[in-house]
Amino acid sequence: MGKLLLVGCGKMGGALLEGWLARGVAAADVIVAEPVEALRPRTPGLRTVAAASEVAETPEVVVLAVKPQSMDDVLPGLKRFADAGAVFLSIAAGKTLSSIIGHLGAAAKVVRSMPNTPAAVRQGITVACAATAVSAAEKQRCHALLEAVGQVLWVEDEALLDPVTALSGSGPAYVFLLVEAMAAAGARLGLSPEMAMQLARATVAGSGELLRQSSEPAAQLRVNVTSPGGTTAEALKVLMAADGIQPVFDRALAAASRRSRELAG
Repeated sequence: MGKLLLVGCGKMGGALLEGWLARGVAAADVIVAEPVEALRPRTPGLRTVAAASEVAETPEVVVLAVKPQSMDDVLPGLKRFADAGAVFLSIAAGKTLSSIIGHLGAAAKVVRSMPNTPAAVRQGITVACAATAVSAAEKQRCHALLEAVGQVLWVEDEALLDPVTALSGSGPAYVFLLVEAMAAAGARLGLSPEMAMQLARATVAGSGELLRQSSEPAAQLRVNVTSPGGTTAEALKVLMAADGIQPVFDRALAAASRRSRELAG
């Protein structure tokens, strides 16, 4: 296994690092370049530097986990690794393959990916897209690195990363909003705000775990909870009405996908 260079060790970069180490990647095989001293991990055997310019050897894979607005400043200093054959794995939202390759050179081997925040508990899902210069073996190496924090899917059409971002990249925020909305509705019916929030959190978290473990589709799990003529059926009449939750989600994801395209500009 060659060296890994992790550029940026914020929340997502840190989650990836923890996932790699948990899966048996040796700390000595990872170099972390992070300018903020407080974010540099203290793992024994792990080398940390303030900037990639301090790294002399060529890593096998360079993982780009910096904020999108920092990418244009960071990439020129990494071109020497691309020239030496390193694969670049980006998790920066909105930064296209062409924009990254524009900094690293036409022959650069780049994989663009869109993870989501449940990666922090290794329950994330990531969708990735590879540039033409990336070999099957290099894709598999990137797949293994991303799989350390959850499921991994691949697309050949990079444009699909915009709806992916809208659905799964931004999706955790929608689920957290659902918890907020359920708790607020419960409080309006007379529950204390604290109890309503506890009930909403546990219900959504438990339902998510049931969904993860079950082989049944979400629609069937919904039916399993819904007794004809019962309380759930009454609520679903509202949520599944023509002006219910589906058109709201259609508009919301379309807006997020449109913004993703704008940011990639």
